[in-house]
Amino acid sequence: MSVDAQKETLGFQSEAKQLLHLMIHSLYSNKEIFLRGLVSNASDAIDKLRFESLSVADLLGGDVNLGVRVDLDEDAGTITISDNGIGMTRDEAIANLGTIAKSGTAQFLDALTGDQQKDAQLIGQFGVGFYSSFIVADKVVVETRSARSAESEGVRWISIGEADFEIETIERAARGTSVTLYLKADEKDFADSWRVKSVIKKYADHISVPVEMLKEEMPVADAGEEGEEKEVEVQVEYEAVNSAQALWTRSRSEISDEEYQEFYKYVSHDFQDALTWSHNKVEGKLDYTSLIYVPSKAPFDMWQREAPRGLKLYVQRVFIMDEAEQFLPLYLRFIKGVVDSNDLSLNVSREILQKDPAIDSMRTALTKRALDSLEKLAKKDAATYQSFWEEFGQVLKEGPAEDFANKEKISKLLRFTSTTSDSEVQNQSLTDYISRMKEGQDKIYFVAAENYHTAKNSPHLEVFRKKDIEVLVLTDRIDEWLMNQLVEFDGKQFQDVTKGSLDLGDLDDEEAKEEQSVLLMEDVLLQ
Repeated sequence: MSVDAQKETLGFQSEAKQLLHLMIHSLYSNKEIFLRGLVSNASDAIDKLRFESLSVADLLGGDVNLGVRVDLDEDAGTITISDNGIGMTRDEAIANLGTIAKSGTAQFLDALTGDQQKDAQLIGQFGVGFYSSFIVADKVVVETRSARSAESEGVRWISIGEADFEIETIERAARGTSVTLYLKADEKDFADSWRVKSVIKKYADHISVPVEMLKEEMPVADAGEEGEEKEVEVQVEYEAVNSAQALWTRSRSEISDEEYQEFYKYVSHDFQDALTWSHNKVEGKLDYTSLIYVPSKAPFDMWQREAPRGLKLYVQRVFIMDEAEQFLPLYLRFIKGVVDSNDLSLNVSREILQKDPAIDSMRTALTKRALDSLEKLAKKDAATYQSFWEEFGQVLKEGPAEDFANKEKISKLLRFTSTTSDSEVQNQSLTDYISRMKEGQDKIYFVAAENYHTAKNSPHLEVFRKKDIEVLVLTDRIDEWLMNQLVEFDGKQFQDVTKGSLDLGDLDDEEAKEEQSVLLMEDVLLQ
């Protein structure tokens, strides 16, 4: 740290250093994603200012036209993204820019292989926001002032992506934040107006704030007194590059799949496409719009049940909060999206959300919609649903214990392997199993073990092999807990083949009973 208290040189958090190194040396092919991340951050800052100004109107001052501006300097090789949103204090700048607060960072870094091409793919799974600037820039300067701070309390933050960064207090008249990227020699095309406009149209057309750039007008020649021409100075004027209409407010018939996918990436900070989505407007007793997505990859913090989760909440198109967890149960914590209500108060809080009966009705409807979306995916595209199951199946298995009302609906979505499978891939539904049941079979049989090999070689399965009766093979740690919740499915009871007296119903015979009695006696002696 330097002697001057107004100017400091501070070290990055160790995990941030590793991430910066990855960005600087990244082979990530889709380099333009840095712009999506910075525009998304700017839009979030404006949303937060709108929300806070509901209770503190003075925050807006005379600057009420909220928006994002992108300025280019081809000669200097810079691109600057500015907003007049909430801004940051000095402490907030250190916390937000010098550390990585997102849970799952350690898992992300542990997953790095050292293979740059493979590691570049991980960037997309994790989402790196501000740090993606260093994919194209060798220096980043951030100037910011919080809406709550005086003009003398502005902040300048500078980094060249190495071990530390500089931060100092500056005079700044405007609230909000500007991020200037000094582009690498081979990335100067991001200072080209046409290129940047096309990227903004692609990634930011759906956000609800205008993203503006300088309007390009050719100087007009004016005839002088003696017929001489002279150039008239062009007035500097900005124009919106995006349509600035919240995507969920538009009709489904007007929105392309590509637009839905880009909005998913904006709202989730994911870099990969969603598997499926559901966009609905509800009118009547409740009036709200929802747009929910099923991701293609599980987040690194999915098994941290206390990690932030939930939908972005808007009230009458005004942003209220991120990660409103009250609208979906915990076993659907992977679902991303937005919900926009016309019924809730603009000063709604998390505490109010927990008590409002309207929220319970919305939660019930949104849960059903999410499950219906998965059921439709399973019927329409089995291969895509299988990829969903491999990412999120174990989380979905928490459902029957947490959501009694939807137990049957969740059960239809579960997948297992069985004794008829050639591998441990879980791709058999309970409906599939029942369709293959022997005539006279009235139970769904299962065997649970630590792994697939142990389960398949259980002596308890001998009698079932002889009679060609299929048995579900359960090897996930959560399976025993799951089967305590699943008593029956479609009128058929579940039966653990290793516990108690085995009843094969009409398929029973004396030989089978004898074999089972011997196995049960052996189990007792081993205990």
